[in-house]
Amino acid sequence: MAEKTQNRLTYVIKEWVLPIATALILAYVINTFVVFRIEVPTGSMIPTINVDDKIFVRKVYNKDQFSRGDILVFRSEELFDDEGKPLLLIKRLIGLPGEHIEFREGDLYINGSFVEEPYVVHESSFTGTFLVPKDHYFFVGDNRRTSNDARYWEEPYIRKDLVLGKGGLRILP
Repeated sequence: MAEKTQNRLTYVIKEWVLPIATALILAYVINTFVVFRIEVPTGSMIPTINVDDKIFVRKVYNKDQFSRGDILVFRSEELFDDEGKPLLLIKRLIGLPGEHIEFREGDLYINGSFVEEPYVVHESSFTGTFLVPKDHYFFVGDNRRTSNDARYWEEPYIRKDLVLGKGGLRILP
């Protein structure tokens, strides 16, 4: 009888406990070091990303590898949730360190050259200039008319260390 109980216990551990524990550990490791999920609360990135989209974001560790046009997730130093925690924002990278960014009636110029932006909808007539400091980035939303982005922030530049991930797979809706 004891041997039968021992065999049953071994079976349960091998067939149930170990696979479930392994799956939980693997999910934790992936969520901690590889990807995380965000839900988009606003329409600042329409049509690329819509309100209530749920997106898996790939975590990044080399923060010097980004290119203009990348969609990145970063921690805000100006916007906070109801509990006082910094918000995670998702925007398009427009300005790299050392670049001179200029908006002329909504058109984008970088270091004096016009930049075509086919992803922009609902253009705005915003005019302003920015000089991106070393180790910082400049982000704006695709839906320029409604996006609360670097053009309007008190501190428009995001430090590299605040960038968490690169936009990835849309899972919902």
